Amino acid sequence: MSENKIVRVGVGCWVQNPGGQFLFGHRLSKHGCGMWAPPGGHLEYGESPEACATRELMEETGLSLAPGDFKIIGLTNDVFPDKHYVTIHCFSRVTFLTNPVVMEPNKCSMWKWLELKSLPENLFLPALNFLKQKNYVL
Repeated sequence: MSENKIVRVGVGCWVQNPGGQFLFGHRLSKHGCGMWAPPGGHLEYGESPEACATRELMEETGLSLAPGDFKIIGLTNDVFPDKHYVTIHCFSRVTFLTNPVVMEPNKCSMWKWLELKSLPENLFLPALNFLKQKNYVL
């Protein structure tokens, strides 16, 4: 089976600050370059989605939450021209006002807290598919 025919599992981290804004990063990696997305990444073997969300958030932003702080809020089936993902979307609220740090400058140029009602048009497909469902509870 070629690599293109493998369905991968991604995890998206919907993190909300005390002001009601959500954390989005401007992607630089080849997959989704130039698009905006919440933190996230690949689920590792034996890892829970909540543990993955915790790990990815720390690796990408330096923000530290516990796996118990995240809850699963939805799934999307994300078919790109060259890849296929099932994305598990997790949610957490943060009670602190610490700003995220770009920990992987080769993958993300910046992090911003954004209102859902005023997101950029160029959203990464999993985030766009999730928001289109309109049955999520954040």
